[in-house]
Amino acid sequence: MPAGPRQLLGHRVADALDAALPGAVVGRHVEWVEVRSDRVRDVLRWLHGSEAFDAAQLSNLTSVDRHTYFEVVYHLQSLDLNHQIVVKAIVEDHSDPLLPSAYPVYKGALLQEREVYDLMGIRFEGHPDLRRLFLWEGYPAFPLRKDFLSLGQITGKAVNPGLARFPFEDKASPDRMMNAGNIVTGEREAQAGNAPQAGH
Repeated sequence: MPAGPRQLLGHRVADALDAALPGAVVGRHVEWVEVRSDRVRDVLRWLHGSEAFDAAQLSNLTSVDRHTYFEVVYHLQSLDLNHQIVVKAIVEDHSDPLLPSAYPVYKGALLQEREVYDLMGIRFEGHPDLRRLFLWEGYPAFPLRKDFLSLGQITGKAVNPGLARFPFEDKASPDRMMNAGNIVTGEREAQAGNAPQAGH
């Protein structure tokens, strides 16, 4: 079985970026390189086009809420060179986070940036269709932020996600009648003769 992609050392990537894009790198770690948020698109474009790094695929784009700022994390991969690169950009403005969109470099960022926007509230400048992906337009919060309050707390109305109880827990008032033929009544295997045998 072939080995999975190796992760390039952040120091190696940072050194190459320093030479190609002076001032873009602001930090380096053994596992990632941190770049200026306003230069992130330049960094991604250079890594994508570089013969030495060939970061042709954006395999994942996600974010982390650090209470006072956000990290946006890009996992880039070269299928031909069998390696991956981790790039981070810090978004300092926690109240109105904005970052250049990676979409002009990676078309795969289209839905990934929408997901980050929907759940974290980070806007991506230059994204062609930035709107919520899972929640409805007008939803008043971003559920993956550390300071997220429940919708009930935000609206002042009682909101209970999911079912009030397990389906068919209350036989007199079932939540729904889906799969009615599969309801376990408690009568099955009531007799010892019907109990399943070990090993069957």
